[in-house]
Amino acid sequence: MNILITGANRGIGLELARIAAARKHTVFATARKPQEASELATITPHVLTLDVSDEASIAALGTTLADAKRFPMLKDGGLDVLINNAGVSSTAKQLAELTSAELTRVFMVNSFAPLLVTKACVDLLRRSKHKLVLHITSQLGSIANNTGGSSYPYRASKAALNQLNRSLAAELGPGGFTCIAAHPGWVQTDMGGPKAPLTPAQSAEHLLKIAEESDATRNGGFFNYDGSKLPW
Repeated sequence: MNILITGANRGIGLELARIAAARKHTVFATARKPQEASELATITPHVLTLDVSDEASIAALGTTLADAKRFPMLKDGGLDVLINNAGVSSTAKQLAELTSAELTRVFMVNSFAPLLVTKACVDLLRRSKHKLVLHITSQLGSIANNTGGSSYPYRASKAALNQLNRSLAAELGPGGFTCIAAHPGWVQTDMGGPKAPLTPAQSAEHLLKIAEESDATRNGGFFNYDGSKLPW
């Protein structure tokens, strides 16, 4: 499979790239500063520039991937899997700390960017038989499960991503696409902290299984990393 992973220079994204490459998939991975993503460069030769907070950068990624001379494998077989992994946490946790700038920053990266990256890649995805879009969301985006409050921008941005995924699923599903939102678990990353029960590699292993095995029956779904359904 041809797989594109955003935010792949560290954490879950890096492990997704590593495991996918080990399984002989062709990995296209993005980083804001590819020149500093030395470990990622040992995994795949296809490390591309992407700043998901910049709409022009997202559009440029689509143009780069569509270059048939540089990436003939995408011209011939298309992009099988897009994993929108890049995301940020929120520094504002309580109501008194909120600003419009913080809300805008978090929503741009966590909600708008995955939709815009999908838009930039949709023609390449249409060439594939697999046509899977996997958004890395969070169980904190579940409205039904929100009993603790706090982290307003992060929770809301992930809930928005879940809703955007449902809309993508409705629009693209009839064309053979499968669009999924998946929670990676509580993971030992900069965001999850050292006490989390899952390593990035363990989370990535589960997420890649979802990407490889999901079909139209899961289109529009919101899942835990183990494949179980999560409440909206």
